[in-house]
Amino acid sequence: MRRFVYLLPMVVFLVVAGYFALALRPGYDPQRLPSAMINKQAPSFDLAGLNGGSISLTSLKGGPVLINFFASWCVPCREEQPVLMRLAQHDHVPLYGIDYKDRSQDARRLLAEFGDPYRKIGVDTDGAVGLNFGVYGVPETYVLDRTGHIRKRFVGPLTAEQVNNELLPLMKALGMS
Repeated sequence: MRRFVYLLPMVVFLVVAGYFALALRPGYDPQRLPSAMINKQAPSFDLAGLNGGSISLTSLKGGPVLINFFASWCVPCREEQPVLMRLAQHDHVPLYGIDYKDRSQDARRLLAEFGDPYRKIGVDTDGAVGLNFGVYGVPETYVLDRTGHIRKRFVGPLTAEQVNNELLPLMKALGMS
């Protein structure tokens, strides 16, 4: 037992060193988080709308759509907002928001200050919808095809480069009008 106590720091060091060796290997992208939901049907939801009404998955079917999870307390969401505002200027890009684990009045204040790029916004107060989608944290954006299957997931704030090089070509390939 006494030898084990002396070997424990070395074992811990080897485990940590092994983890870092894997994380630093060529081609590893820490921004790329795997999602088990890719190419699967998006989880069904029916949420109260931020500005009245409701928003549901079934109301979004019919063409490719973007669902962006955001929150007023999220600093990267504020950084992403100008990119979303430019994206919303493309009338053919249907962008919907889900206010994640947030207070409605705070979300309204954020959108009044930075602009509202969304066609409709659902309120996910308890985070259940985000959990079903596999949201790690906000912001996250999901691309759904016309049948409601998740085709791509963007983790973190969208950049202009991602929009131009990945998102718009994918939306076009999915039949964006």
